[in-house]
Amino acid sequence: MYEYELTNALLKLLRDMFELQPGETIAITGDTESDDRMLEATAQAAVILGAKPLVIKTAATRGCGKAGDIDFPMEALVNGIKACDAWIEYNSKYIFYSTVYDRIMEDPNHRPRYMNQNDVNVQQFVRNIGRTDNVKLGKFILAMEKATKAAKHIRVTSEAGMNIEFDNQPGREFLTADGFVRKGEIKMFPGQIAWAPNFESINGTIVVDASISPPLGLIREPITFHIEKGTVAKITGGTEAKQIEAWLKSFNDPQMLKVAHISYGFGPNAELHGYVVEDERIWGCTEWGFGNVGGVLTSDIPGGIPGASHTDGMCLNSSVWLDGVQALDKGVVVGPTEEIVQLARDLGK
Repeated sequence: MYEYELTNALLKLLRDMFELQPGETIAITGDTESDDRMLEATAQAAVILGAKPLVIKTAATRGCGKAGDIDFPMEALVNGIKACDAWIEYNSKYIFYSTVYDRIMEDPNHRPRYMNQNDVNVQQFVRNIGRTDNVKLGKFILAMEKATKAAKHIRVTSEAGMNIEFDNQPGREFLTADGFVRKGEIKMFPGQIAWAPNFESINGTIVVDASISPPLGLIREPITFHIEKGTVAKITGGTEAKQIEAWLKSFNDPQMLKVAHISYGFGPNAELHGYVVEDERIWGCTEWGFGNVGGVLTSDIPGGIPGASHTDGMCLNSSVWLDGVQALDKGVVVGPTEEIVQLARDLGK
């Protein structure tokens, strides 16, 4: 499926978004749960551009991030990937947020430029990169990032019952997936803006109503996280709420019950299928992370805040107010400026 479209989309990614140059080396990693077609086709596109692919496929670990440390061939991964100019990660049980990842990325002046594409398959890739105008998307994403970063106080609600407020942490950088990966940069799959607020200021309810990964994927009924000063005080809902609570507590790590970040989803072509990387880009959703906080989200806390693992929960059709000015209304961009509204409309949203 998409044999022709995939090659075109990958050339777009490597040539235009990574600016991969002839002679550069690119690490392409996956595991035994990844879509092998993505690894092979990415390597082929790299060769077409005169680059040198290093394809690394490992056994799927028993957990994601630091929960996978016990299974990763750590030294081999660190030394091999760190020696490359660029790195695309397709791992299903992700290296991202693991000790391997931390060691590779610890020196901002000597690390590969990176894009996270955990568990992305051919269909997702063609939809969200091949068939998306990444130049227009980048303009919108950067404008919304600027407006959000300027806000002091933010409130987020949803029809599912979410009602949460927090303050931004002055000077803390955002992790913004504008679709372009420059020297030394760490980027997520395009279509997302993620940031870590002032953690103790986060209070209210987060209602996950789409998916939460790991460990569940798509969910059948909403899961409500009751948050007090950035910490999960209780989790309510049905059977799945009990499952996620048991999973978080199974690590015996207090950080797993703390909010790690919030993200906007702004993927014009993203669809909900239970794959976290695409789910968290559903247009107009907010996504909340719990557990490990990567250093890329805490520019004021070197190395971030370690946690045993990490999970992301998606909240559809969110409404957002930036210092009292509405930016999203049930997932539709309505502000905070006319320019931002028009940039969204240029994307067909």
